[in-house]
Amino acid sequence: MRVAVIGAGVVGASAAWWLARAGAEPVLIDPEAEGRATAAGAGIVVPWARTHQPDPDWHRRGAAAGRFYPEMITALGEDGETDTGYARCGAMIVDADPAVLDGIERDLIARHAEAPGMGGIARLDPAQARAAFPPLHPAMSAIHVEGGARVDGRRLAAALRRAAARRGTTEMHGAARLIRRPGGTGVQVDGTDVPADAVLVAAGAWSAALLAEIGLRLPVAPQRGQIVHLRADTDTSAWPAVLPLPIAVSYLVTFEGGRVVAGATRETGSGFDYRLTAAGQAQVLADALRVAPGLGGMGVIEWRIGFRPLADDLLPLLGPAQGVPGLFVATGLGGGGLTLGPLSGRLIAEAILGQPPLLDLAPFAPLRGGMPGG
Repeated sequence: MRVAVIGAGVVGASAAWWLARAGAEPVLIDPEAEGRATAAGAGIVVPWARTHQPDPDWHRRGAAAGRFYPEMITALGEDGETDTGYARCGAMIVDADPAVLDGIERDLIARHAEAPGMGGIARLDPAQARAAFPPLHPAMSAIHVEGGARVDGRRLAAALRRAAARRGTTEMHGAARLIRRPGGTGVQVDGTDVPADAVLVAAGAWSAALLAEIGLRLPVAPQRGQIVHLRADTDTSAWPAVLPLPIAVSYLVTFEGGRVVAGATRETGSGFDYRLTAAGQAQVLADALRVAPGLGGMGVIEWRIGFRPLADDLLPLLGPAQGVPGLFVATGLGGGGLTLGPLSGRLIAEAILGQPPLLDLAPFAPLRGGMPGG
């Protein structure tokens, strides 16, 4: 089975790899769009800590994504890929009010049975929290989640692509477009036909424009995120990720080489405006320094800009495109792309191959209600 996969971020690369592992013949098409979310995401993998979600199944799906990561890393190692950018470093949920943390701790303990991957849960007083993450504000207490992890999206996507190539995946680079054909959908890359039995659109925030070309409306739009990378004059590789409350508004995560990442803006309605803005920089730095004033003396390595694929109802868009034989979609993960992306790639690969999925994809039908283009 030959499958054209449009989009070479974590979702598309994961799908191509799993398809190739199953004996399919993927063609991975990289449009090389500026601002892909995989390249800009912070890379915090702590799915159990999210407290307010419009999706009642988020924690079940997040727990599955957390369990899946070690399995995937092991499988990549078996395919010769050990430079994945993934490491279990732990995470701290922090706040200056211990009473606020009490409620979070109760929620985590209640969810532990269905998410054993979160590991041990421990309360840290301000001194203990600062010992773990020295730049932290001295008034901050914490809940430490042992199973928290980090991942470098660029390195992970590259590892997935190399592993997929070893298993026979072909790569193409250029502008892709969909073409309606009798009984299905075709793909062209820079005007050249790409023969395929099935097509997967995993082009992140650009997926809607691809489907619009064949008269379909995909309810997803770009949300700009600006994020800064700082340099510490010490080894930060063992520092935990830091999640201030409310979770998913700001965060800190560290990597090897003294790299500390702080983010990020969530600019809904931004379109594909690939600019670093004064307001965005001010917001990110103010949020980071409020939580960890010790970051103030660090140098700035770089700023990154990415466009999260944000679905209208904040739910993933994952599964077959209703009424269009052979067309599949995997996008709409919003700010959870690096957490949910690898698992989403496997789920959509299973759907394409007609295999029983690990999770039910029915709630994530890409064309919600069969919405027409226009």
